[in-house]
Amino acid sequence: MQQHTLGRSGIIVSDIAFGAMNFGFPGGPSDEVAVRMIHQALDAGVNLIDTADVYTAGESERVVGLAIKSRRDEVVLATKFGLPMGEDPNQAGGSSRWLKRAVEDSLRRLDTDYIDLYQMHRPDYRTDVDETLAALSDLVREGKVRAIGSSTFPAELIVSAQWAAEKGGHRRFVTEQPRYSIFNRRPETHVFPTMQQFGMGAITYAPLASGWLSGRDDPSSGQRAQMETHVFDLDRAANQAKSTAVAQLRELADGLGIPMTHLALAFVRAHPAVSAALIGPRTPEQLEDLLAAADVTIDDATLDRIDEIVEPGTDINPADNYDAVIPAIADKQARRRP
Repeated sequence: MQQHTLGRSGIIVSDIAFGAMNFGFPGGPSDEVAVRMIHQALDAGVNLIDTADVYTAGESERVVGLAIKSRRDEVVLATKFGLPMGEDPNQAGGSSRWLKRAVEDSLRRLDTDYIDLYQMHRPDYRTDVDETLAALSDLVREGKVRAIGSSTFPAELIVSAQWAAEKGGHRRFVTEQPRYSIFNRRPETHVFPTMQQFGMGAITYAPLASGWLSGRDDPSSGQRAQMETHVFDLDRAANQAKSTAVAQLRELADGLGIPMTHLALAFVRAHPAVSAALIGPRTPEQLEDLLAAADVTIDDATLDRIDEIVEPGTDINPADNYDAVIPAIADKQARRRP
């Protein structure tokens, strides 16, 4: 398992990380199976485990807590805050009031005294980022959090947060978690270069593009396709383009003698801005396949061929991305002169 420094934090992580979003669902892996999968990943050299308070209303954190309790010192534990945790509008966002409650809730569910990386799950346009960074800095001083990061922040907000940290003397975000895959290459345009400018590390998610790059003959037959129908609807031209690209990528992977999943992971891990690529297996079989990709690398010629199939810096279907709602666009009154 290759290792990288998490930005300039000094924290060393495996370049494949375990995402626990699929744990805690009714009908999903049992606690016993989930714990066994996390232990299997740790035994293979994975040390970064990522979850969030909002995943299955806290159940994912609880399961992760069960798995790491006896192996806490081996784990770089990452979780997130900020998405709604209830009907109360104050149970979300980056306010100091909510953040200091959210971290206590996560610590309790994870059954741990500290979180190695605490990430803001989405931008909060209603709260001054200075307040959020001040509250996060308090948590670092209190020993409840070791480092802080962001998730799905556009480049301009990454810059704003870095500037606010410098101006206010706060701890700064050392990581960003964007969606990134062969099919979702938008971070290459502005997010990755901005992160590199500030010495941040990327922990990317969805390397298999919601199952499109899973190697299945029919990607639309997977569980993810039932959850995100717009990502697989073949009546949409963008999704038809995915089908065409899948056929070309399958031919490329076959020529290299590797599974499609390994090609997809190797592509993500090849970018110098990426510290770790999150995998989100639902079954032990999926985990075993993805762990087998740990030593797979691809050469420049292969990367050039991928560039021919999917243009750098583009998303085949922009609807794939969970972009934050930007008030300046979503609120009609904000873009129309009275």
